[in-house]
Amino acid sequence: MSSLLSIEKLSFSYGDLKVLWDVDLAVHQGEVVTVVGSNGAGKSTTLKNISRLVRADSGRLTFDGQDLLDLESHQVVERGIIQVPEGRRIFSEMTVLENLRMGSYVPSTRADREKNIERAFTLFPRLKERQRQLGGTMSGGEQQMLAIARGLMGNPRLLLLDEPSLGLSPLFVKNIFDIIKEINRQGVTILLVEQNVFQSLRISHRAYVLETGRVVLTGKGEDLLKDDHIKKAYLGA
Repeated sequence: MSSLLSIEKLSFSYGDLKVLWDVDLAVHQGEVVTVVGSNGAGKSTTLKNISRLVRADSGRLTFDGQDLLDLESHQVVERGIIQVPEGRRIFSEMTVLENLRMGSYVPSTRADREKNIERAFTLFPRLKERQRQLGGTMSGGEQQMLAIARGLMGNPRLLLLDEPSLGLSPLFVKNIFDIIKEINRQGVTILLVEQNVFQSLRISHRAYVLETGRVVLTGKGEDLLKDDHIKKAYLGA
């Protein structure tokens, strides 16, 4: 199967600090692929390289057969790679509806703006109830819903989710993962970075385990949940 996203031998450093070491990773059309690992493993840095927010030391990055390395971040967005950042990063002084509209700033997405707003309100009924509320006055879980919905406004071919469950209550965590699964069911390919190993592997087709910047395990999500190393290192078993 050909890859929608292909990462080969990706290495990256922050100054003298090496963060990624020859990372290989692939995402196929229609999959949920998860990158799990502890803090500092290089998960978010991998996403930043894909989004071209940082520049790799070496390696290859291709999306649908096209080289990404020479692109700027806005050009990556125009090709349909949309990142929902860690920490939500919504516009706190703007309403829910205004935040959603900001998600379709790329000219090619504007024709679908109203349809995508309705889609967001169907996925997240709470956002419809609060569409005129300022984003900064909502709970953390509601803000995470808004951040994901804003990402969907850009018609993503590949949705990058960076720690979507971070700081949420257990009830909201389950809700967010159920919604991610539904978004994928609707046809969106997803690359998920997450510390909640159990929930993320549960919904993943495949997964990669990053430790200190290196891929140490890869396989089907359901298989990795049964792996002894995963159980001991991440599930407390």
